[in-house]
Amino acid sequence: MFRTALRNVLAHKARLLMTALAVVLGVAFATGSLVFSQTRSDAAAEQASAGYDRIAVNVGVDAVPDGGAPTGLDERLASRLARVPGVAHAANRVDGSAAVADRNGRLLGDGDSHRGSNYAPADRHGTEGTDGTDGTDPAYRFTAGHGPTHDDEIALDASTAARGGYRVGDRVRVGTGQAAATYRLSGVFRSDGHRLTDGGTLTLFTTRTAQRLFATPGHVQSIELAAESGISAPELAERVEKLLPKGAGAVTGATLGRIQANLASSDQDTMGQILLGFSLVAMFVAAFLISNTFTMLIGRRTRELALLRLLGASGRQVRRILLAESVLVGSVASALGLLIGTGVAAALNRLLGTASSPAGPLVLSPATLLSTMLLGTATTVVAAWLPARRAMSIAPVTALTGSDTPTPATARSPRTAVGAALTGIGVLVVVYGAVGAGPDARTVIGLGTLLAVVGVLGLIPLLARPFVAVLRPLLLRISPVQGVLATRNTTRDPRRTGATAAALTVALALASGLSVLGASASHYLERATTHDFTADYLVKPAVDSARLTAANTKAAAGTPGATVSGLNQSTGYVLGGSPAVLTGVDPTAVGRLMRYDLVGGSLDALTRGRIAVADYKAKEAGWHVGQSLPVRRGGKSGRVTVGAIYRADPQSNLLPSITAADSLVARYDETPHTHVILVATDRTSGGASPATYSALTHALGDDPALAVLDRSAVEDEYSGDIGDQLDIFYALLTTAALIAGLGVTNTLALSVLERQKEIGTLRAVGLARAQITRMIRWEALIVGAFGATLGTLLGIFLGWALGRTLQDTVSGYTLVLPWGRLAVGIALAMTIALLASLWPARKASRVAITTATSAA
Repeated sequence: MFRTALRNVLAHKARLLMTALAVVLGVAFATGSLVFSQTRSDAAAEQASAGYDRIAVNVGVDAVPDGGAPTGLDERLASRLARVPGVAHAANRVDGSAAVADRNGRLLGDGDSHRGSNYAPADRHGTEGTDGTDGTDPAYRFTAGHGPTHDDEIALDASTAARGGYRVGDRVRVGTGQAAATYRLSGVFRSDGHRLTDGGTLTLFTTRTAQRLFATPGHVQSIELAAESGISAPELAERVEKLLPKGAGAVTGATLGRIQANLASSDQDTMGQILLGFSLVAMFVAAFLISNTFTMLIGRRTRELALLRLLGASGRQVRRILLAESVLVGSVASALGLLIGTGVAAALNRLLGTASSPAGPLVLSPATLLSTMLLGTATTVVAAWLPARRAMSIAPVTALTGSDTPTPATARSPRTAVGAALTGIGVLVVVYGAVGAGPDARTVIGLGTLLAVVGVLGLIPLLARPFVAVLRPLLLRISPVQGVLATRNTTRDPRRTGATAAALTVALALASGLSVLGASASHYLERATTHDFTADYLVKPAVDSARLTAANTKAAAGTPGATVSGLNQSTGYVLGGSPAVLTGVDPTAVGRLMRYDLVGGSLDALTRGRIAVADYKAKEAGWHVGQSLPVRRGGKSGRVTVGAIYRADPQSNLLPSITAADSLVARYDETPHTHVILVATDRTSGGASPATYSALTHALGDDPALAVLDRSAVEDEYSGDIGDQLDIFYALLTTAALIAGLGVTNTLALSVLERQKEIGTLRAVGLARAQITRMIRWEALIVGAFGATLGTLLGIFLGWALGRTLQDTVSGYTLVLPWGRLAVGIALAMTIALLASLWPARKASRVAITTATSAA
């Protein structure tokens, strides 16, 4: 049986090529996803844990129970711990955020990893040196110069220095959340991965400067202890614990390394799961191509299979031969896909290295090898099983007479009944999940979607005829002869047409669903951010430690022709018996900087000491315009009046729930937190322009720790990620669409082989080669339009359902149908189908009339 299967595969290798290619693509996708995600996960874990092996014990401050900020450790504790038996040396650590500017004032580094720390050389007794001459800091390896020894000096990591074009002795501008300052570069170094991530920046200061910038004088955030030879880290931790003050704790470096590695790996696992999900979709789509191909091949070999059975082979043996063929095709294609996927993962690993997702050595685990080989082979075997089973249901005598015509899909067939039942149940489950399933809504929708998709795929053969009937009048007008022939050929075998269109349906359903969800989310974010933002610029911290202050607001106001207001948040209020947050603004300027859609009252009330309240807050608390409310914060109390109510979204990044004048907030809170600073420019002074941007940046002290965003940058800041993610998902779905295109090619090619006599007859009665070509292309376009239309409708339904689950938690979320993207998706599917028809159409046009008319 194996020899027979091998001969059959070799005899039909051209016809099985597309099937093998589909498996290759699917397995390559799965392999690339697994290898890439595992490589990135291991690389991120390696980077996050690098350097902890040289730390025996780390002493830090425990979390403060009330959530306040810990004051840190007394820096003299390091000297005491250095004298503990078994401690080789101790180093104080003070960490924070530091933004480094290039020579043009722009922020250096990628992502959010802009770190600052202290240089802590240790003397021979183990305590930190004061001038850097008694020892070196083991955390850093200098390639040029030395660590900072004076308060006006810094050291930079080698990558940052190279990107900024800095050399030892140069002047470097650094922002740390306080006023930016210029330092002299004393040295360039390399460091451990957990201190310096790929693409990030690390700036070293003297300990005294780092304490002033990131902590308080005389205090540090942690102390690193190195152990003498022969002393284990757990043993040293026990000795150190006895000397620690209340609120401090000790943990081994190995434990810290494992914690950091786990955190880093978990971030990569999410993307790996997404990639694997898309690869499974690709294999699911490939299954339709495989099943279709084997159905057509077995259909052409019914006489051969019947003869085998008449010669004594049992139905089980013949079925084993067919399944052995699928195993051969699946295993060979899976092996090729494994090699290609590994190569793709290696290329992506090199090209897409970032600070949060670093490149590393390629990881090809035995589990990946086994799972991808099994995935490709099993998919091929399962997809081929149904055609093989169906072929064995035909009696040998019937097969020899050639009367085994395809059974048309009818409304009363079991397949149709099961498909209709699954579709109905799936739709009801999705609707229930969308409107009333509560916290488990998305799980319910996922289950319902699976049932509905499987049901629709079962109904596709039945739906093909009415869809083609709708298109028929249009085709008669465009191409009377070829259009009619194409519609008849498409509906001749609805099951084959349905199986071919099913792959496009699945791909378009996912793409359309993502488009609807993405467009709705983007519209919501635009409403929640840029809709409320009418200023020209927004100033915000660029690094974690940066804090905006009233001084920054005053400085920004020095920009020529600028109207400025900070959004100064003040917490801890009890207003009218309800907890509240007040946001202080300049009442004379805020109307130019943000859009307040008033429901009642006037924004001018802010100048009279009244407050403006968002509609959702007023509705929740039962407030109305003119109502006087008691207010209390700490030991201060008074009364305020509601002067205006405006429409707002609870999720808005800018528009506050309660707006008040800065003077009102100052009665209760002298130091509110400035969230952002809004700046509008006078058009007579040049308006928003590069010159105005430079003037504003200069007014803020050329501080790289402060980001100045124009309107387009604000939009990208708050909603650009969704577009980027959708682009990635669309690119992944392209693989599924390409596999669907291969299915169209394979189906048409095999159909041409089956219809050689028919095509030859058409040629004999006068149809030209070009007309035959157009007929095949019209068949492909009909199949593409059918699959794309059905998939788009499914996708819109799925996008609606998933969007409904967000409406309860995201006020203001509404369904938006991106007609342009949906149309592009349908056009792309039809284009893929048209391109897929080029080879079969060319082959059909070259059928010889004499050969075809004499074909048996």
